[in-house]
Amino acid sequence: MGSPPSESLPVYRRICRATRAISLTDILNSSAVWLILYFFFNLTLTLHSKALMQFFSFKFPWTLTGLHTLCGAIGSYIFYLLGIFKPRKLGERENTVMLAFSVLYTLNIAISNVSLHLVTVPFHQVVRAMTPVFTIVLSVVFLKTSFPLAVYISLLPVVFGVAFATFGDYYFTPMGFFLTILGTVLAAFKTVVTNKVQTSGLKIHPLDLLYRMSPLAFVQTLMYAYMTGELQYVSLFVQTSMTWPLGLALLFNGVLAFFLNVVSFTANKKTSALTMTVAGNVKQVLSIAFAFLIFNLEISAMNAIGIALTLVGGIWYTSIEYRKQETHAKARAIKKILQEQQLVIRTE
Repeated sequence: MGSPPSESLPVYRRICRATRAISLTDILNSSAVWLILYFFFNLTLTLHSKALMQFFSFKFPWTLTGLHTLCGAIGSYIFYLLGIFKPRKLGERENTVMLAFSVLYTLNIAISNVSLHLVTVPFHQVVRAMTPVFTIVLSVVFLKTSFPLAVYISLLPVVFGVAFATFGDYYFTPMGFFLTILGTVLAAFKTVVTNKVQTSGLKIHPLDLLYRMSPLAFVQTLMYAYMTGELQYVSLFVQTSMTWPLGLALLFNGVLAFFLNVVSFTANKKTSALTMTVAGNVKQVLSIAFAFLIFNLEISAMNAIGIALTLVGGIWYTSIEYRKQETHAKARAIKKILQEQQLVIRTE
């Protein structure tokens, strides 16, 4: 009596299997995997870049940005030759959008590298903790996106947690303060635009996006480095201070940057702009925790509370976002099965 009728049993079973399979797919092959990879490469690159500046005295942020964009160009071209992706044919308007996006992409990386040289890691991260706030504002204003109240509440421990985590170790120059704020706004804007370009906009493959932007960004970076006079100092540094360990460290840094871009674009496409900024905040707290160990900074009870708050807030937000995506995925799967069943009935 309680079992479904025999004629609807196949549909019932298919829906059950689909809803179970969606959950497993989301865990193994969806946003969770890419967010974990994003954490790893983002955290590793941030600490490695700071170590290059501090331990190797490589204080050339524009050149470091140029290295990142060059590795992005080479890496994406190799992936293109391997047939991993196929570039889309774009018109004049779309190419103009790509050029504008490459400028934003370059400035975002460069200003982050410049500001990291002028401030301490903790101060850099506490300002970057405001990225979700800017992302929400930009998403609401430009994309007309709405967020449930639970999302706003879950962001509070994330933002305040980073503030507590960095309490007591603030150092910044006036220019460093300005550039860190500007970099935070640009990071939020870039995240929103990246999501728009890959989803409801041009719908470009993440590797195709990197393939188009990296060469443009590399040329722009060289121009900036030349105009600021940094290339002259780099030339002198190479002649007097370049060593094999530093060369290998720079190569490793560029490879890290390439894979971070691939993972970041893919994770952005599979999640949302706000999810990426929250993930970035959790990464920032983890980088603070490692910075205390690597760069001999002292950690207080307030710092420890802040780290715990941010991690709890990040997990809370992630669970909200995951449940929402899982519900949407199940609904789409059920709708597709029912549509197929209706088509079979009409054919019969």
